[in-house]
Amino acid sequence: MLPYGRQTIEDDDIAAVAEALRGDFLTTGPTVEAFERAFAEKVGARHAVACANGTAALHLAMLALEVQPGETIIAPSITFLATANCARFVGAEVVFADVDPDTGLMTPATLADALKRLEGRRLRAVLPVHLRGDAADLAGLKDLAQGAGAVLVEDAPHALGTTVKFGNSAGTIGDCAYSAMATFSFHPVKTIATGEGGMVTTNDARLAERLRRLRTHGMVRPEGGDPWWYEMPEVGFNYRLPDILCALGLSQLAKLDRFAARRRILAARYHEALAPLAPLVRPAVRPEWSDPVLHLMVALIDFAAAGQTRRQVVEALKAREVGTQVHYIPVHTQPYYRERYGEFDLPGASAWYDRCLSLPLYPGMEEGDVDRVVEALREVLGL
Repeated sequence: MLPYGRQTIEDDDIAAVAEALRGDFLTTGPTVEAFERAFAEKVGARHAVACANGTAALHLAMLALEVQPGETIIAPSITFLATANCARFVGAEVVFADVDPDTGLMTPATLADALKRLEGRRLRAVLPVHLRGDAADLAGLKDLAQGAGAVLVEDAPHALGTTVKFGNSAGTIGDCAYSAMATFSFHPVKTIATGEGGMVTTNDARLAERLRRLRTHGMVRPEGGDPWWYEMPEVGFNYRLPDILCALGLSQLAKLDRFAARRRILAARYHEALAPLAPLVRPAVRPEWSDPVLHLMVALIDFAAAGQTRRQVVEALKAREVGTQVHYIPVHTQPYYRERYGEFDLPGASAWYDRCLSLPLYPGMEEGDVDRVVEALREVLGL
């Protein structure tokens, strides 16, 4: 069975974890700082703060910005639940932005529309999602966010290794050239894995210090105090990432370039193999400024024209040992948010959702696996 995504764990990864298990620290030890330093250097940020998972990273970002009840963030509707939920964790409201129907990304145009729906509430942050691994238009989004008195916080779990170029300015997702912070996840299907784990990058030393304090119950140890003394100026959380998992993260991070190259080769093979299935099937569009390391290989399929439902296609592919997934159900349609904000239409999000299907993509695949997936899809659709 080819799953839509899976981790690549090798003998040296296992050895790194075993070495950490034999060490003096299983948590809050030197491997955490080593992973943070290596990650910050890899993406080009001044600071990186490890935490329990990608959702914790988003929550910490909202806490570090001191987002308050009654304030608002804007998030795209095509994303995982956590992008919106992190605002609700701190009592803030969410305005959902539509997305481009062919990329799934928030755009300056859809952000401008969302800004019109603020209804007088103070906007604190805009959370673009680098869906699939392709980067949102950070330069354009930053200009609009700044004009509205807000900052960008990049939701970047899909985009580790992705590079961008806006005009003559080149960069890497996570370098925070356009944002206050960027958040990452190391869930097993992501580009590198720690089992569970997250990271926040920033170039702001004050934010980095708050992130570190808030991930450890809000505790501080005043200089000159007794060696056992600690104080809690504000409530934080237990969002620490143990040394054991950071050891795995360090080992995986050393392989990022290899994983990225493999994902790019497989994505190129998909684009070539899917071309004959157009216009019924085509890959999600890639923005010109983005050179992605794709986390997801999304095909946009005209199921109605194929005379089949998506469920029929998913089940037929599963019978052929091809796993798939859907990324994502528009968050504004979830029962909680419908009850809170009512029902409304975001046509780009609906068009994306109606057609999207994530096909297998992970470094352990061979080019022949891509051909097998596309051949199965061709058979199922009767092309």
